[in-house]
Amino acid sequence: MNLASFPAHTPIAVQTRGEKVESVHFGSLVALDAAGEIVVQRGEPSGLMYPRSALKPLFAVAMVRAGLALPAEQLALAAASHSGSADHRDTAAKILAEAGVEAAVLGNSTDLPYGLVEREAWIREGNGATQLAQNCSGKHAAMLATCVLNGWDTATYLQHEHPLPTLMREVVEELTGEPITVISTDGCGTEVFALSLTGMARAFSALVTAAVGSAEHQVAAAMRAYPEMVAGEGRDVTELMRAVPGLLAKDGFEGIQFIALDDGSAVALKVADGSDRARMPAAVPALEALGVNPELLIPFNNLSVLGGGHNVGTLSGLPLP
Repeated sequence: MNLASFPAHTPIAVQTRGEKVESVHFGSLVALDAAGEIVVQRGEPSGLMYPRSALKPLFAVAMVRAGLALPAEQLALAAASHSGSADHRDTAAKILAEAGVEAAVLGNSTDLPYGLVEREAWIREGNGATQLAQNCSGKHAAMLATCVLNGWDTATYLQHEHPLPTLMREVVEELTGEPITVISTDGCGTEVFALSLTGMARAFSALVTAAVGSAEHQVAAAMRAYPEMVAGEGRDVTELMRAVPGLLAKDGFEGIQFIALDDGSAVALKVADGSDRARMPAAVPALEALGVNPELLIPFNNLSVLGGGHNVGTLSGLPLP
């Protein structure tokens, strides 16, 4: 691979142990104000990256536009990377049942629950990997329900030319303001597109500033009303939405984090090495630059690094200029 094609990432988070820097996480980030102007940026936020599961809220907008009308709790799960709790699995199963679809029709990959506590409980009960337990089952259940509603084929709902993925691409292009030129396959089987952090920040801003009653507003309102469905208990995305009024957040595999505030300002970041642990600390300085009360963000930055059971360092986002 040509190293010249690598994104121009820069340090965005650092871990210390004692008096020494132990690890540095590189990445790119951008923060937009309510008018869509860049407030701060690091690295190469205009470069293309895969948003992974952070595309789910945009996919949910497409489904609502196609006529899907779910209770807010179920709609939040449609936009989720859930932990696989009983509530998560039961809600995904309810979406399927109300659409008259068997779980066997789900096209997502099988997996154990994503949350550590949920996974351990699942295994103790003697269960293995299933599609309902997999963290994307809410999205896939909603996709199938959308197909049933519109009379679209359920057996081919993941194929590129199917009406639902076609609509999803159109909505993503509209909300990001960017053409889709690179398409691959996400871990669960749906398409994933290469987009810029700046474009995704614009899309999340559009979710929180959309007119009441619009598909965008419905999805954002559902996620903020049920943050425990978007991720799960103990997950930082859920806790951040609970901590900051009006905030909308969605993470994605490989170090992806997108956040929008209720005034339309937004943060988008990608951790270069795909590290999950650096997402939230790297986002905190950008949120502070947008005016979020630093006291509300204390639990999400300067995370403890332990040695012998004692705090000997921190994992922190690098201050912004």
